[in-house]
Formats: sequence, structure tokens, C-alpha cells
Amino acid sequence: MTLARYASHADQSRGRLHAEDGGAARGPRDAFQRDRDRIIHSIAFRRLRHKTQVFMAPDGDHFRVRLTHSLEVAQIGRTIARALGLNEDLTEALCLAHDIGHPPFGHAGEDALEAAMLKAGGFDHNAQTLRTLMKLETPYPRWDGLNLSWEMLEGLAKHNGPIFAPGWALAEADAQFPLELQGWSSLEAQVAALADDIAYDNHDIDDGVRAGLLTLDQLMEVPLVAQGWTEVTARCEGTSAARLRSELIRSQIGLMVNDLLAETRQRITGARIESVDDVRAAGRALVGFSDAMRDAERGLKRFMYANLYHHPSQLAAAEFARRIVAGVFAAYAADPALLPEGWRAALPADEPGRSRHIADFIAGMTDRYAIARYRELVGPIDLPEGF
Repeated sequence: MTLARYASHADQSRGRLHAEDGGAARGPRDAFQRDRDRIIHSIAFRRLRHKTQVFMAPDGDHFRVRLTHSLEVAQIGRTIARALGLNEDLTEALCLAHDIGHPPFGHAGEDALEAAMLKAGGFDHNAQTLRTLMKLETPYPRWDGLNLSWEMLEGLAKHNGPIFAPGWALAEADAQFPLELQGWSSLEAQVAALADDIAYDNHDIDDGVRAGLLTLDQLMEVPLVAQGWTEVTARCEGTSAARLRSELIRSQIGLMVNDLLAETRQRITGARIESVDDVRAAGRALVGFSDAMRDAERGLKRFMYANLYHHPSQLAAAEFARRIVAGVFAAYAADPALLPEGWRAALPADEPGRSRHIADFIAGMTDRYAIARYRELVGPIDLPEGF
């Protein structure tokens, strides 16, 4: 496939922090293909299998977890990148890696770590992604981290846009390998961010209905969903509600993707973008929804927060999650000898390094491992049914 002039080209990469040799011996892959493969083969990526997406440590085999969500984001991201003539490999790698810094229990676990780390600079899952990939993963003999390309790290750092006040973890990463945090990222990174939104906006509906926390009647309050439901029921008359729901999700994803493609092409043309440098100098996001779709998508998000993410059962589960993470952190902080041998041996002597080291260990935990450690270190805990 021929890439657009404004795509990220692997042969024009700004390189890696550590120089590498012997690349030809490991197969005919370019820099961004290697980035993608390093993510897939990492321990941190495998752990996403048992980390919360919406439902915490779910009993049901059919609910999404961070791993399946990341795969779905990558599928949407590649589709968009291909249609725009962007680098699919870089886009896919960014999509696959974007949630690696999430601690156990998703945002509830992050809230607990943020509170526990208040005197040590706090905690941010996006910055933790960089910390994990640049420091904590250690599969190579000559350096820490996965030694990813500059474009990969820049895109992950700016997953939510330019950074004007980086926290300590992101500031450390930037000091080690300057990522131009205040500028806009590549189109591939912008696509990954929107693919993330499209994936969870729609797939969380599916999981919410499957769990019995959302109903189709409730969803009809959302104009975007109501319009889509009308269209799929007319097109698939006589089909069961369960199959129609799947068709609704597919159709809604397609609607969002097509809107994004049309709006993004218009922005690229209007801004006269000719190169990746033009993308970073544009002063605004070039990948995005039309005004109408942006408003509709925000309306869907408001509905999901009110009816799913803040559902009483979800809030109750989040409280248990915060209790588990806070309890485990407190136990290790009070007696670091409880840490596993390797982590104990590398424990810094002073603060804030000690707290950050403990947070690194906890952030890497899966939901079920965190529960097991709480029961071992703190005591019994009766979790809600289906937790």
C-alpha cells in the first residue's frame, strides 16, 4: 500500500533511545512493525487479559476486558488508517498499547493509587503506560524497556492531546527521550485515540445490556441510538432483539467511522497538509468527528456515565476495588519486605522513589492477583456477586 505524504513513514522515524544492531537477522520488519510485535510479545500486554474494562474481575466469559478492548480498538484503528493512507502498523501498535498502564480494576484502581500516591506525585494511567514500556518491561539484555520508536512513544504520551503540565512520570519519560509534549501528535496517534472512543462507546452498550444494567428502552433515550435502532429494525424485520442489538452496534460503529473519515479528509484538505511536519504544526486535531456527530457522541457518553458507569452496582464494585488497591498499597508501604524478592531487591531507599516503586508493582497487577494479595496481606473480603 502506498502511504499518503502526511503519513508516518517508518524509514523516516526519529529512531529509538538506544541504538540497535542485528535487525536483519530478526526478519524483514520495519521500525513500526517491530514496535507492534514488541507490544504483542510483552508481559504487560498479556496481563490485560485479566484487567477490568467495564466489569471488575467478571465471571462471564463474554464480557470485554482490557485485552479484548485493545484488540477491538486496533481493528477499528487499522480500518481508518487504511482508508486515509496512514501507516497501519504504527496505528495498530498505538491501539494495542494505549491501555497498558491501567492498574487493576480500571479507573477505580487508578483513583486508589492516585490517593495513595498523593505525597509522591500522584498516579496517571497514561503516564504509567510510558513508564511500563520505557522502564518496567525488561526483556532485553542491554537496556530497560522495549526501546520503542520515538513516534510510538510520542503517540502514547499524547493519547489525549498535547500535554502542557506533565506529571512526574511523563516528565521523567520526556526528559529521557524528549517527545515534544506540547505539540500535536501524528495522524496515526490521533486515529488511535478516536478508535478508542468509538470502540468503548459502542461495545460498552453491548456489555451493559448483556449484564442487565442497561435496557433497550433506556437506550432509546439517546437520539443516536434511537435512530440506529429504527434503521436496523426496518432493514432486518422479524429478527430477534439480541441479533438486532449486534447489528445496531456494527451499524453505529460504521456510522461513526464514516463520519470521522469524511470530516478528517476535509480538515486535511482545508489545512493543506502535505507532510507529517504539517500535521504537528497544524495547531489543532485533524482527526475528528463532524460537529453533529461530536455532539451525538457526547450525548451517548453522558448517558453511559449516568446509566452504566455510575450504576449503583458499578459504584459498589468500585468501592470494593478502591479498598483492595488501597489496602495492598498500605501493606507494602508499611512492610516492603512483603514485596516479591525481585521487587524488594530493587526498592529505592528514600521517598518518593519507594512509593513509586510500590505503585509500579501494584499497577501491573491483574484484578484477580490484586484480590489474592489483599486476602494474603490484609485479610478476608466478601466481594459482591459477579465481581
